[in-house]
Amino acid sequence: MKQDEEKIEYVPEDDGERKGEKKVKKIKDEFKACQKERAEYLAGWQRAKADYINLQREHEQKIADYFKFANEGLILELLPILDSFEAAINPPAGGGKDEGIKQLYNQLLSVLKNNGLEEIKAIGEKFNPELHEVIETIKSDKGEGIVIEEIQKGYKLHNKIIRPSRVKISK
Repeated sequence: MKQDEEKIEYVPEDDGERKGEKKVKKIKDEFKACQKERAEYLAGWQRAKADYINLQREHEQKIADYFKFANEGLILELLPILDSFEAAINPPAGGGKDEGIKQLYNQLLSVLKNNGLEEIKAIGEKFNPELHEVIETIKSDKGEGIVIEEIQKGYKLHNKIIRPSRVKISK
């Protein structure tokens, strides 16, 4: 025999079939393991997705509840004013309606200030288009562009103008 020639060994056919069967069985087992792992991953992903959807719904409900009850504190502060209105409408003996109305005004003003409302100063101030809305100009010796009269008060809420003062200014 020459060295270049290959040696051929005889393998009985029974042995080849067994090796093939073992390989097929091994591949089938690996396939089953992969299917099981895929099913576990799929189930985990589906649970995570369901948890996320439930979390979103819960979050949306919390936001809706927050907006629904956001003014609860303000309402609780306004209830004593409502009580005072009832007392002013039907004052006890010896009490005047004017006193009740002044008390109501002061209570309401206090609640609004405590919640960030601030009046815009107008009379005697130089006209500012960001704070004031001109209704009329009047000749005056106070100087040009000075607010002479306030028709309607203006207000800021936490330094944001929510309603400008409606004013008459000098020309």
